[in-house]
Amino acid sequence: MPKLTQHFGDEIVTYISHYGITYILQRTNHNMKNDTASSDKTSIQVIERMVSLLDALSRYQDPVSLKELAIVTGLHPSTAHRILNDMVLTRFVDRADTGSYRLGMRLLELGNIVKSRLNVREAALEFMRALHRQTNQTINLSVRQGDEIVYIDRAFSERSGMQVVRAIGGRAPLHLTSTGKLFLSLDEPKAIRAYATRTGLAGHNKNSITDLAKLEKELAAVRDNGYARDNEELELGVRCMAAGIHDDSGKMIAGLSISAPADRLQEEWLSNLTDTARQISLTLGFVEGR
Repeated sequence: MPKLTQHFGDEIVTYISHYGITYILQRTNHNMKNDTASSDKTSIQVIERMVSLLDALSRYQDPVSLKELAIVTGLHPSTAHRILNDMVLTRFVDRADTGSYRLGMRLLELGNIVKSRLNVREAALEFMRALHRQTNQTINLSVRQGDEIVYIDRAFSERSGMQVVRAIGGRAPLHLTSTGKLFLSLDEPKAIRAYATRTGLAGHNKNSITDLAKLEKELAAVRDNGYARDNEELELGVRCMAAGIHDDSGKMIAGLSISAPADRLQEEWLSNLTDTARQISLTLGFVEGR
């Protein structure tokens, strides 16, 4: 096997994955005749068996015996042994001292590369477009920066009827926005009081929450419900609902919101919104119930 030099280019994942799998396939097909169709079929079978073994190993905390893996995957022990040995050589699998097997460090290396490339905007875009098609309303993606939210992407059209569409890069106070309330609801009471002191809970109109006690009550409802609302608190005539997006650690990293004219926002969109936020979170590696 040639030595893999360390680099961080855009093709590293493809290179590493292709190299490891190609090596296994070459070993598996080494004694086969030069029959393209037969070779392709065998290669697909080998990949399927590799995946079944890796999936089986992922279900166990401790190293697993060959006998157990053969039973779980339905593979003949000799077949499982051959593929496992090849995956040991490529570091997809580690062999423990007892002769049993566990997932290898190669998978962690690849996983870390994938994680480093995950971008919430990229992960969310197609889901946002789908939600926009369902509602015909403006869909916003926002993150927290200090005492404000920043709009980092949106999906909208002229048909939404929105008089105000927040520009990408635009900012708004946490306590006046649905996504901002989601972030504030995660803060400790002391931090919320400090936020109120720093900002003075300045309002934009008669509907804005400018009283700390009212804000704390609103945030308690957000925690109970798992979503947040803006009832014309930032802009008169515009209502919003938001749900959180979480990363693989469970941390809320962004908010997804629907903005609509006040008389058009429909309650049935809430389930679409929360489901879309959930799908984006799963794409980012979030594990439910953790």
